[in-house]
Amino acid sequence: MRPWTLLIVLTLTFACNVFADEPEKQLPSTDPPSTRLPATWWKGNLHTHSLWSDGDQFPEMIADWYRERGYHFLALTDHNVLSEGMRWMPMAKIIERSDAGILDRYRQRFGEDWVETTGETGEKDHQVRLKPLDEFRYLLEQSGKFILIPAEEISDKSEGKPVHINATNVAEALQPVGGDTVRETIENNLRAILEHEKSHGREVLPHVNHPNFGYAITAEDLAAVISEQFFEVYNGHPGVNQLGDDDHPSIERMWDLINAIRQNSLNIPPMMGIATDDSHEYHGKPGSRPGRGWVMVRSRYLTPEHLIRAMKRGDFYASSGVSLTDVRFDDSTKTLAIEIDAQPGVTYRTDFIASLANQSSEDGKESESIDEHRIGVVVATSDQTSAKYTMTGKELYLRAVVTSSEPPKDPSFTGQKQQAWTQPVGWRELR
Repeated sequence: MRPWTLLIVLTLTFACNVFADEPEKQLPSTDPPSTRLPATWWKGNLHTHSLWSDGDQFPEMIADWYRERGYHFLALTDHNVLSEGMRWMPMAKIIERSDAGILDRYRQRFGEDWVETTGETGEKDHQVRLKPLDEFRYLLEQSGKFILIPAEEISDKSEGKPVHINATNVAEALQPVGGDTVRETIENNLRAILEHEKSHGREVLPHVNHPNFGYAITAEDLAAVISEQFFEVYNGHPGVNQLGDDDHPSIERMWDLINAIRQNSLNIPPMMGIATDDSHEYHGKPGSRPGRGWVMVRSRYLTPEHLIRAMKRGDFYASSGVSLTDVRFDDSTKTLAIEIDAQPGVTYRTDFIASLANQSSEDGKESESIDEHRIGVVVATSDQTSAKYTMTGKELYLRAVVTSSEPPKDPSFTGQKQQAWTQPVGWRELR
């Protein structure tokens, strides 16, 4: 055998041995849909603050808190900033916000080598580096179990009132753009978010935050902003006036007012409701603590894109403590069915809520407006863990709220009970 022939034989033999244990490459699956990954409920919070703005904890400590408590995704939403780039913070300011033991707990969780400081303890030049998302996410994320989503709370104001909109899954920080009125400010910022989504070719979820904070945003404002489809029906911050007052509706009442206007007068898609923490305090202090509100999103994959697409389809519910195993709307029969993940010793009440079309007393034709007393009406109630309601044709839309007999572990207002809110379904044209 010639030397070059022997070399080829030896080379081929070596290659066969090296790659003999490699799995055979798989072609894209052509299996029928029944064998695809099943849709799963994923738990997440879309409103969280850290030391990057006005929170009192390091962002990776916050993310670790949610991960350890069974959350699947978290959006860090600091005010007008993304956690990126080089950022140092004076230790004195950190302690002022939290307590003297924060740095020790940080080191204990992530290690001495992870925590970067400058200067001497107790001195003015003693600073700590705030780690950016792209650096610390690799310590916490795990495929199919927990992911972090870059997000921002765009914090604007108009007419002396706060106008805050969260943008989830942004590629870069978006600055407030302002406006002459509250409504115009919402529209302008939303337009900037949607342009960002289009220019970067990524799914972005905008949602309006705590409309009763400072009683800044009305139902009429939110109904008129056609491109916005999400707002916070529950926010865990104690200062957001969740229940309203004598002159302002509760947030849940506002939800029905918004959708009654949208359905009856504007014929545009419904507003959907999100529950969030709006967490700032993580050291046991009074205020907006974590774990109070979240969304449960049904998706086959735990990725920002699939989660946001599912939410845009309305395939999610909001919760302050109640878990559902299933929510289904059969469009052919117009039936909304709910299965509750019941806990031992706990009772539940499901209220099916609708806004009802008026009937003219003269000719039997539907009216151009809706009587306020026909907005957000409880059309049926069930105390069973499996509840369903079939629309009669009078409802402009239908949603459900499930209320537990148990209070939340950490209530945000007096008398609060654990709840879950489903999204409005059965949307129909009045004319």
